[in-house]
Amino acid sequence: MAEEVVLDLEELRQLQNIAKRPRVLNLISSEICNLEKLRESASVSNVKPEVEPAVPAPVSSSVKPVSPAVNYATLGTFSWDQDNEKVKVYISLEGVDENKVEAEFKPMSFDIKIHDVQGKNYRCAIPKLHKEIVPEKCKVLVKPKRIVITMFKSSRGNWIDIHYKEDKIKPSLEKEKDPMAGIMDLMKNMYEGGDEEMKKTIAKAWTDARSGKAGDSLKGL
Repeated sequence: MAEEVVLDLEELRQLQNIAKRPRVLNLISSEICNLEKLRESASVSNVKPEVEPAVPAPVSSSVKPVSPAVNYATLGTFSWDQDNEKVKVYISLEGVDENKVEAEFKPMSFDIKIHDVQGKNYRCAIPKLHKEIVPEKCKVLVKPKRIVITMFKSSRGNWIDIHYKEDKIKPSLEKEKDPMAGIMDLMKNMYEGGDEEMKKTIAKAWTDARSGKAGDSLKGL
């Protein structure tokens, strides 16, 4: 269609040059204007609009950044005291912000983390206490030059140490089952520390005890 319009325009312009009558000239000029408008509109419709390149949408990542591990200096040196109801631990440390102290209390342990003290982090923990405490009643108090940890005992009484320790004196199950075991130990101690006469007497009693005559043999001791 664009080519036809161009050809019509060329022919009309030739006629325009030949025509002499005013009315004919006006008609030709008017038609030329119409064809030029038609040509312009046709050329505009043939121009393809520029398409902007598609920008890929940002993909949200579900992977959270890994926070760096926090390093702690261990506070192994502290003092403590007690009464029948509570135990107090004293940690000497200056420049502590009470808002940067993290405390965790459990029935048999405590863990105190202290952050950002002159660029360092500190930790004081006892994984197993001597006896049980009441976690919900425990508290931490920050003072200018030290930290005071107060733990309330689950049962009243005195602690021999703040760390867990097993009882050194344990009853022997074998001795509880055998009543003669204690007597035999006593005779052994007497034999080792006695004179010759005592050793003879104990040796005879020992022999009789093994043979079932312990009752008579022990009368002379």
